[in-house]
Amino acid sequence: MTALQKPQTTRRAAKAVRRRQLIEAAIKSIAKRGLGDTTLAHVSKAAGLSQGIINLHFTNKENLLYETLKYIRSEYEQNWRSALEKSDADPASQLTALLKADYQSAVADVKKLAVWFAFWGEAKSRPTYKKICQERVTDYSEILQELIVELIDEGGYSDINVADLAEGIIAMADGLWLNILISANGFKRSDAERVMMQYLAQVFPEHRHVFL
Repeated sequence: MTALQKPQTTRRAAKAVRRRQLIEAAIKSIAKRGLGDTTLAHVSKAAGLSQGIINLHFTNKENLLYETLKYIRSEYEQNWRSALEKSDADPASQLTALLKADYQSAVADVKKLAVWFAFWGEAKSRPTYKKICQERVTDYSEILQELIVELIDEGGYSDINVADLAEGIIAMADGLWLNILISANGFKRSDAERVMMQYLAQVFPEHRHVFL
């Protein structure tokens, strides 16, 4: 690395740190106040930075919100892909890893869940939000269906509609996220994971020992 390249690399790293700091502050504010009531002043205060720094990195509130949604979407995908890479290669273990990834603290923290639901609430009227929200499960759904097909072949299961089961699992996962977020009975990430694994054990009884 040349003497000229080193300061440029340092500046890029510092810029990335500032952007992430502001996005994490935005997550805290959205979780507390929602999208509409979050202001740049709230974010700058939470980040311990000046509002001018937000304008420098994001220009305005809308860009900050957009980049925040992109950030949690990317984080979500990285989380489940990492879980698959660390899992055994058989389809039951891969399916277990994929679905358990939804309840890891990196993505199922209550603040981030609140942010997801805040954006989902705006997605119908905001095409940019809707697109990113849909992208969250595009590759996930494809891999989920591939694993279901492999599991059906391995276990000799019949009368399972792959697309319908995948849609149901995704809907159930989102519902369990909602339970974590709003339950008055202390429903936790571990509870959600247990419920999902029990469901898989019922659908794929020959692989029950993997799921439970």
